[in-house]
Amino acid sequence: MVNDGGFPSLKATKLRQILKKELGYQRVPKSGHGSHCLLVADGRPRILWAFHNNVTIAPGVVRNILVKQVGLSLDEARKVVGG
Repeated sequence: MVNDGGFPSLKATKLRQILKKELGYQRVPKSGHGSHCLLVADGRPRILWAFHNNVTIAPGVVRNILVKQVGLSLDEARKVVGG
């Protein structure tokens, strides 16, 4: 696990688990084509995500998803991933 400003690299499965358990996101069934899926949560922006189970997501991408796409502050995002 590489650390970049408090953000670890994560397997896609782990990031999806964080989005579900910590932030309330759920996958909309049959919402995307191929590996793409739509994640929704009450009061949060929708995320269209290309989910690949065994891919490791780089720290900068983890930060981007949590801060730019979900809308968390840097501190909130670090807390969610345990940084």
